[in-house]
Amino acid sequence: MIRVFIVAASSFARAGLQSVITALGMEVAGSAATVDPLAGQWLELEADILLLEAHGEQFEAAIDSLTSSQIATESAIVLLSDRVEQRAMTDALRAGVRAVLPSDISPQQLAASLEAAAAGLVVILPAEIESIFPARDRLLAEPLTPRENEVLQMLAAGLGNKEIATKCGISEHTVKFHVASILGKLGAASRTEAVTLGIRHGIVLL
Repeated sequence: MIRVFIVAASSFARAGLQSVITALGMEVAGSAATVDPLAGQWLELEADILLLEAHGEQFEAAIDSLTSSQIATESAIVLLSDRVEQRAMTDALRAGVRAVLPSDISPQQLAASLEAAAAGLVVILPAEIESIFPARDRLLAEPLTPRENEVLQMLAAGLGNKEIATKCGISEHTVKFHVASILGKLGAASRTEAVTLGIRHGIVLL
C-alpha cells in the first residue's frame, strides 16, 4: 500500500486531502503545515510520497525548502498548486518534484499520478505538455547512443543503477558512466531532469 505524507499550510486542506487519500485506498503516513520540520527525519516516516500543496507565494518557499532538505532524493514528491505555468513547472522539476498538478485535479487522476510517481515516473498532464515543452528544435547537439537510450528508458521506469546493470549485463560503474553521459548530452542536473528533458525531446515516451 502506498503511504502518503501530506503537507499543506491550511489544516482544512490537510483534512480534506487526508479524506481523499484514504478514500483512494492509500495510507496517510502523517501531515504537517510545512516541509521544514521534515528535514533530517523523512526516512523515519517511511512514506512513499510527499504530497505537497502550495499556492501563490508559498510555491517558491516550498521549492526552496525541498531543494535545501534533499527530501526529493529520498522520496517521490507530488505538488498540488494553482501555479502550473512553464517557469513554475520547470523550477519544480529541477527541484526533483515528480508531478505538478492543478489543485482541482480529479481523485482518479490524483490516484494515477501518485501511483506513477511512487513507481519512479514523472507525471505531466497532456494539457500542460505543449505549453511547458514547446515543440521546437527537438534535436540534440550530440544524439544519445542506443545504449544511452536504453538506460534513459530504464531511468524513466524508476530503475536504480544496480537494476540497470543487471538488465543490461554491464557493471554498475559502466551504468554510472552512461548516466553521466546522458546528463551531459541533455544538459540535465539530475536523473529526474534527464527523464523530463528526454520526454521533451521525444526520446522518452511514457
